Amino acid sequence: MRAADPDALLTPEQARAADAGLKAMVPVNGRPFLDYVLSALADAGIIDVGLVVAPDHQALRRYYTDAAPPSRVRVSFVVQPEARGTADAVLAGESWTQGEPFLAMNADNLYPARVLADLAALDEPGLPAFARDDLVRSSNIPADRVRSFALIQLDDEGYLEDIVEKPPPDDRVPGEAPILISMNAWRFDSRIFNACRDVPQSARGESELPGAVGVALQRGVKFRSIPAQGPVLDLSRRGDAAQVARRLAACVPRP
Repeated sequence: MRAADPDALLTPEQARAADAGLKAMVPVNGRPFLDYVLSALADAGIIDVGLVVAPDHQALRRYYTDAAPPSRVRVSFVVQPEARGTADAVLAGESWTQGEPFLAMNADNLYPARVLADLAALDEPGLPAFARDDLVRSSNIPADRVRSFALIQLDDEGYLEDIVEKPPPDDRVPGEAPILISMNAWRFDSRIFNACRDVPQSARGESELPGAVGVALQRGVKFRSIPAQGPVLDLSRRGDAAQVARRLAACVPRP
């Protein structure tokens, strides 16, 4: 989000949030993008939300505790001392979960409330399985970006068999029709935390959540897939802001 993009059409407010790297707080039609995410969670029946934040998160805290406290969800702030990867971000929430199952997802993606409700209704760990072609058609995510998302392979009973975090550029994946991908939305139980502790660092020097899921798979944790359809709106780059605003023009978030 901090990377310069001369073609991105940003308002001054959006540019300030982008310059600070605050993807979730980029204004979309006058509301932080995170308001839409929290509203979708509330629509899915989720009440308690833990936001994994950096130590310097005062602006976000002020907004959700003083300026615009949510009315349908309870927000807590879970501090990740250092940005050491998505698995480390999940690990930061261990004490907040109090041993209960929980959902984990990106704050710069807006998932359909129906998908989140189906995920929350599982009685075991799981993930939504998105068809890659459907995401390209229904979402605002360019095809080349979708092709870089983690591929998932399922067994005959619909359980996760393998997850490939950085898939090869070749579109053809043997045995997968349609090609299924993970959008980094999960239902976990407490077994994920030891996997997050033990996952080897990626080439970027970070603890990545798909890698931790792979460790959990090796240890016998089963992940049930649920068929999922988009759209999933992505606000990870400056160039996404204008299209996300158009797609949400008729939406009034109620977090």
